[in-house]
Parts: sequence; C-alpha cells; structure tokens
Amino acid sequence: MEKKKKISPFLIIIISFVAIIFIGTILLLLPFATKEGIKLKFIDALFMSTSSVCVTGLTSTTTSIYDTFTLFGQIVIYVLIEIGGLGFVNISMFVLYLLGLRINQADRFLLREVLNLDSTRGILKLLRATFLISFLFQLLGAIVNFLIFRNDFPLGRAIWISIFHAGSAFNNGGLDVIGSESLMAYKDHLLLNLNTMALIILGGIGFIVIYEIFLYPKTKKLSIHTKIVLKMTLLLLVLGTVLLKITEGSGMTWLQAAFQSATARTAGFSTYDFTKISLPGALIFCALMYIGASPAGTGGGIKTTTFFTATKYIGAFAKGTRPITHKREISKDSISKAFVLIVLSIAYLTTIVFFISIIEELNTSSDTNLIKIMFETLSALSTVGNSEGITPTLHWLSKILISASMLIGRLGPITIISLLNKRWNKEGTDPVTYLEEKIIIG
Repeated sequence: MEKKKKISPFLIIIISFVAIIFIGTILLLLPFATKEGIKLKFIDALFMSTSSVCVTGLTSTTTSIYDTFTLFGQIVIYVLIEIGGLGFVNISMFVLYLLGLRINQADRFLLREVLNLDSTRGILKLLRATFLISFLFQLLGAIVNFLIFRNDFPLGRAIWISIFHAGSAFNNGGLDVIGSESLMAYKDHLLLNLNTMALIILGGIGFIVIYEIFLYPKTKKLSIHTKIVLKMTLLLLVLGTVLLKITEGSGMTWLQAAFQSATARTAGFSTYDFTKISLPGALIFCALMYIGASPAGTGGGIKTTTFFTATKYIGAFAKGTRPITHKREISKDSISKAFVLIVLSIAYLTTIVFFISIIEELNTSSDTNLIKIMFETLSALSTVGNSEGITPTLHWLSKILISASMLIGRLGPITIISLLNKRWNKEGTDPVTYLEEKIIIG
C-alpha cells in the first residue's frame, strides 16, 4: 500500500495566509464596502487586504480608511487584522478545541511551527491562553479608549473606534478608523498614547512571555527566552526614545519619541509627521523596524531574540569565548537560525529595493528617492506600516512587491525557505555523515 504523502506545515501556513488575503480582497471590492464616489482598484484592495492580514498598516489609497470604506469595509479590515494577528491556523485549531474535536499529532506539529515552539508539549494550554490573553487585553484597551473617544465622537462611532483601535494596536496592525488626522490629533494625549503603547508592547512581546508572566506568582520561574525578550524590549524602547529625541530635537516631544520608539517595532501608528523626519532619525527608525518584535507575538522584524543571539555570538567570537547567557550556552542551532534569518532578510531587502528603484525611476508620477524606498520596503518587510508618504504614488508593480514584502515579513523568511526542507517531519540528523573541511574565511 502506498504511503500517504504528508503536506509540509510551512506550505499550509503560507496557503492559509494567501487564501485569507484574496478573500479579503474580494470583500473589499464589493460595491457596499466603499463609500459613495470611491472606486477602489484591484491593486489597492489587494494591498489593503495584505496590509491588514499581515498586520502592517500601510495603505495605498489617498484617503483614510474612514473616508474610503463603509462600516462593512471597516469591519472586514478589522476581522482581517484579528485573523492576521492571531493566525488563521491558530483560530481554526481553537475552534476545533472549543467544539471538543480531537487535535491530532499532525495538527499539534502545525501549531508548533505557527507558534514557533521547540515541542508540542502543553501546546493546547498555550493556545487557550493565547486567545484568553488577546481577548482580555483588547477588552481592557477598548474600555480605556472609549473613555477618551466618547468626548470627541458620537456614542456609536466612539465605541467602534475604541474596539478597532484596541484590536489594531494589540495585533500591531497600525490601522485606525479615526479619520484623516489619525492619531496626529492625539499626539499630546498622555492616556491614549500610553494605552496604545501598552497594547503594542504586550502584543509584540509574544503570548509565551505573557503566559509565563501570568504563571509567575505560582511557578516563581521565568524561562531564559522570557528574560531575554523583556530585557531587549525595555532596552530598545528606552534607547529608541532617547536617540529619536536627540536626532529630532525640539520638533519631537519626549512623548512622541517614546510612542514612535514603541510603534517602530512593528505597529505603524504615528503621532509624528514622517515626511519631516531627519536622515539620522530615519536610520534609527529603520534599525528599530528591522529588529522588530518578539517570537510568537503579533509583530514582525527579525525579532529581538535573533538580534540578541547574533550580537551575543559576535561579542563572544571577538573575545574568543563561548556565547553564554544566563549561565547557559546558546545552541549552535539557534545561532545558525539567527544568522540565516539576518542574511536572508538583508538579501531580500536589497533585492526588492533594487527592483522598486528601477520601477520608480520610470514612474513620473512618483516623488521617491533611495532612502524613501528603503524606508517603505523595510516598513513592509518588518510589518511596521510607517511611511514617508510615497505609498499611494507608487507604480502598481512596486505595490505588488511591497505587498509580497508584507506577506514574507509576516510569515518570516525562514518559513518561506523551509519549503525546501524535505526532512521537516524527520527526527534526528541527516543519515549521511561527511568529513569536516575548514574553509578559509575573510
């Protein structure tokens, strides 16, 4: 009897995201999804759907989401953000779990890859906690938002903005339905800024970290992963705030600097006009975008743990020692993955920036330069969503490349390249061993 061929979990993850994006595109193209007088092009609907599912926040329309889409269209975008943040596979498995249906080993393996875990042990508990955590934080965030927005909008709209903004912030979506001014109108509002920052950071540090923090009073223990994530998150938040304030000077308040430092690591909200950002400020922002959030969270980027692992190894290599953290040696597998991810992301970024530069050189309606293109592409790849305002004027080919970058950024370059791994379901090492050869480097 012929053995049934198993489908790679990496392929399932990719297909699920692509399918949701195209469903979202079709829904946004429906006549009642946009307001009267608005004609949404296919490329812009695809871009909007991709940005929502990949929780990026970039938009290619010249008008705001509120001015472009009807309530139906806004609800579609909100649902896409929730699906993108939590993951279609996670949602499907959670529904099966609620229905009391059996989740087999293959499903658990798929969940393991989606949540970026080392094993399937306790995975259903983590899945349940993921949805509970997401619901509670978004509910609390929406309540705080409502206390603010009820003073500026009619009751019904204030409730909707509060719910949408909480979901978008926690899922690091970067989109809002406030209107053309977006959060710029609230750049000095302390409570809204702090609430949004808290939701962004909580969504970005990852469900594993939040789960361990909740269990800490009982276990009195935090994993090394959680310790690294918390330290790196605090370090990048403080360092980013100080550096952005220094580079932008009096043009940016300390509150704006702190907010942009938090949102740079993959949320995409803005209380600052990025068309006025200085070159050093843009480079700092690019660095924060590139590092991004943490594993098993709603954000993108290469991840804080990847950056930590790479810098720790480089430091140890320079000193001639082993990479040690919290009295443990970092595994060779972790180091390999970190550098593979860094090399792949830089190679992809360079390639896409090159092609977009060629396309936009021929596009007379676009006012771009290399820095703006790099900023836009990195913002898409890291699923951040901040822009220097060039998105609507990009050529449709450039928009497709930016959309592809958002998808790859959400999935992760390693997920894409893992499609080539034919031993994904095999345990142990390669059965064939070879003699080791030292290659002259440098």
